[in-house]
Amino acid sequence: MAPAIWDLVEIISRDELERLQVERLKYQLARVKSLVPFYTSLFEGIDPDTIQSISDLASLPFTNKQDLRDNYPFGLFATPMDEVVRIHASSGTTGKPTVVGYTAKDIQMWAGLVARALTLAGVTKNDIVQNAYGYGLFTGGLGLHYGVEKLGAAVVPTSSGNTARQVMLMQDFGTTVLCATPSYALVLAENAAKSEVNLPASPLRVGIFGAEPWSEQMRMEIESRLGITALDIYGLSEIIGPAVAMECVHKTGMHIAEDHFIPEIIDSDTLKPLPLGQSGELVFTCITKEALPLIRYRTHDLARLLADKCLCGRSTVRMEKVLGRNDDMLIIRGVNVFPSQIESVLLAMGQIEPHYQLIVDRGDDQMDNLEVRIESSSATNQHQELEGGIKANLQNALGIGCSVTVLPPGEIARSEGKAVRVIDNRHI
Repeated sequence: MAPAIWDLVEIISRDELERLQVERLKYQLARVKSLVPFYTSLFEGIDPDTIQSISDLASLPFTNKQDLRDNYPFGLFATPMDEVVRIHASSGTTGKPTVVGYTAKDIQMWAGLVARALTLAGVTKNDIVQNAYGYGLFTGGLGLHYGVEKLGAAVVPTSSGNTARQVMLMQDFGTTVLCATPSYALVLAENAAKSEVNLPASPLRVGIFGAEPWSEQMRMEIESRLGITALDIYGLSEIIGPAVAMECVHKTGMHIAEDHFIPEIIDSDTLKPLPLGQSGELVFTCITKEALPLIRYRTHDLARLLADKCLCGRSTVRMEKVLGRNDDMLIIRGVNVFPSQIESVLLAMGQIEPHYQLIVDRGDDQMDNLEVRIESSSATNQHQELEGGIKANLQNALGIGCSVTVLPPGEIARSEGKAVRVIDNRHI
C-alpha cells in the first residue's frame, strides 16, 4: 500500500516542477547577490534573469564548506540577525564548525519537510515516535522533533544515549517508530537482546535512519534484529538538516524535496554535470531558504539520481543510498576504498556481529596497511578459518590485501551517535 501524499507538489509533472524551480531560483539568485557580500562578489557579471532552465545552473560557480568557514560565523546569512530564530552548527572534527541559521519561516518550512518525509515512511498522527537523534547543535534531534509535531504524531524526545532506558521506554510507551543513526539502532537491538526484551514482538514497526552511510546489508541486519521496516533519510546541516530526501516504503531511493532543493550530480575532478543515472558528487541549490540559502553547494557525498516514476506515485527525482564521501574515501596503496564497501562484504559473511573498525597505518617500508577489526557472533577464540574467509572476500571486493582481526562479542566500542568506523593513523 502506497503511503499518503503530504503535499501535491510531490506528484506534479516534471514540466510544472521545473517552472516552479526556475521561478524560485531566479528570485533566490537576485536575493543573495544583493544581500550577501560573498555572493555579490562571486556572481559579479551574472544576471539572474538569464536563467531560463535548470540546465543553466551549470553556468554558476560552486559554494564549498571552506566558504562557510571563511565567513564564520554569520557572513553567509542573507537575513539580519534579528530575523534569525535558531542557530545550528555542524560537528566538524577540525577547525571551526559550519554555522547554519534559520528564520521563523525556515523553521516552519523544515518542519513541513520532515512531516512530508515521515509521511513517505507511512507514519501518521496515530504513531508514537521515539527520537533517539542527538538534540543540540546537531540538526537531527530538533529537526525530526518539530516534524513529528507538525505531522501530529506523539514524539518521545529521548535523544541519544542511556540505552537501557531507551529500551524500557520503547516497551512502556508502545513506541511504533524509531528515529536514530543506523549504528545506534543496532546498539539498541543488542541491549534489548541482552535484557531479554523481544523488540520484534513489540509495536515497533518502522525505523528512520540517517546521519551516516549504511549498506543494504546493514538494513537487513537492523530489520531482522528489530523486526521493523528500516528506511533511509538524508540531509546535511548546510542545506537544512534531515528531510532533504527520504525513502518511501518501496525502498527504491530517497525522494528529494526538489521544490526546495535543486539536485545536481557532478564529476568531482572535472566539476562538469553528469547525466541522470550516473554516479558522482551530489550538489544542492537552496531555492526557498531565507537565512542561509546556499547556491550549488558541493556536499562531497557520492550518489546517483533516478528519474523514473516510483511505485508510490511521486514524480520527484530520487537519490540512491550515499556510497560515501569523496573526502572520506580511503586511498590504500593507490586503491580507492569506501567503508561502505567493506561493510557490505562483512555483513554478507555471517558468523559476525555488525560492528567493525578500520585501522589504517603506514609501515616502516612506507606502505599503507589496512586492518579490519570485526566481532564474532561466538565467544570462542577459534577464529582462524573465519579470518581467512573474510580476508579472501575483501581481497576480491577491494583488489588489495588487508589483515583481519576477529574479536569476541562486545570488544568494539559502541557509539550513541555516529559510529567511528575509521581510525587513520597515517595523519598522526
